[in-house]
Amino acid sequence: MDERRREQGRRQTSRQPRADGRSASPRKKRRRRRSGAAWALLYVVFVIGISALLASLGWMWAGDVLALNKDEHTAIITVSEGETFQEVTNELHENGIIEYKWLFNLFATVTKGKEKLVPGMYELNTEMDYRAIISNLGSKSVSRVEISVTIPEGYTVMQIFKLLEEKGVSTVDKLTEQAASYNYKFSFLQEIPLGDYRRLEGYLFPDTYRFYMGEDPKTVLNKMIANFDRKFTDDMRQQAADMGYSVHDIVNVASMIEKETDGSDQTHIASVIYNRLKGTATNGYLQIDATIQYILPERKEKLTAEDQAIDDPYNTYQYAGLPAGPISNPGIASLRSALNPQSTSDYYYALGDDGVHHFFQTYDAQQRFIQSQALYQNG
Repeated sequence: MDERRREQGRRQTSRQPRADGRSASPRKKRRRRRSGAAWALLYVVFVIGISALLASLGWMWAGDVLALNKDEHTAIITVSEGETFQEVTNELHENGIIEYKWLFNLFATVTKGKEKLVPGMYELNTEMDYRAIISNLGSKSVSRVEISVTIPEGYTVMQIFKLLEEKGVSTVDKLTEQAASYNYKFSFLQEIPLGDYRRLEGYLFPDTYRFYMGEDPKTVLNKMIANFDRKFTDDMRQQAADMGYSVHDIVNVASMIEKETDGSDQTHIASVIYNRLKGTATNGYLQIDATIQYILPERKEKLTAEDQAIDDPYNTYQYAGLPAGPISNPGIASLRSALNPQSTSDYYYALGDDGVHHFFQTYDAQQRFIQSQALYQNG
């Protein structure tokens, strides 16, 4: 009996609160275990969610870098002179070639791709990965857009510049600046001072060229000058020297022939020019209307006495001898005609109603012909 009471006392004692006031109830221990398990589960879910999110983002980023699963799309991208890499990146993004600008910038920084950009116009597509995009924005790109441009015979430098701008090859401002300031290493240009874009007049050879869109203006001009250098052969240079003229003189004469010819009389017009330069009948005054047209802001159908009185070294009515420089870019026929003039005694010519030039030895004969032509009476 006493033993039983002592056992009950021990049980009651074991259920008393601990000295620190916390209960040692097994129920509360179980609650604590469940709470810890819940936090662990929540943590696992959080880690899995973050991992899944990062995996998803990583897949999307990788897709942009490696050009995976992208809709087919092509765009023309223009890299202008002085344009920053960020501006190019913006254009790539705006045209749908890349999705993530920051990622493309990062890739270009790591691979040193920012140093490879070359001004020009490029055709890019969404099948190109980042490396291919950067590669195709450089000088060796197979994606650079090319265009065929035909320079007509007799065009002036400024007409050529405007045509090239219209075709998207370069701009008038860039070409003008380059023509005036860059010292091209061709012998026939060394005596022509820098500072005026017209220093290249006569040397941009008329032909059909393949240019890159947005090409470096130095390269554009060099391509045409180098073509002149090839076409004006060593034999032709020797022939000019034998005649007592420089290459520049011959180009000057040819430029006037080009602007005056009806298409079939180049050598005859060459004869008139040389006769006037050397003869006493005109005291060395060429009096060629095309030289006045060259200095006018706009071409006129008929020149006036006021036009002929303009004080300008290109005006062959006011200044004897050759004009200050060539007035157009002549083709090979006019260049050869300047080297091989006909042998005549003609000093004058005039365009007839039949659309061809008629030549005369005297001024009076020319004037009688002019008065007989409706072309001049109605002009």
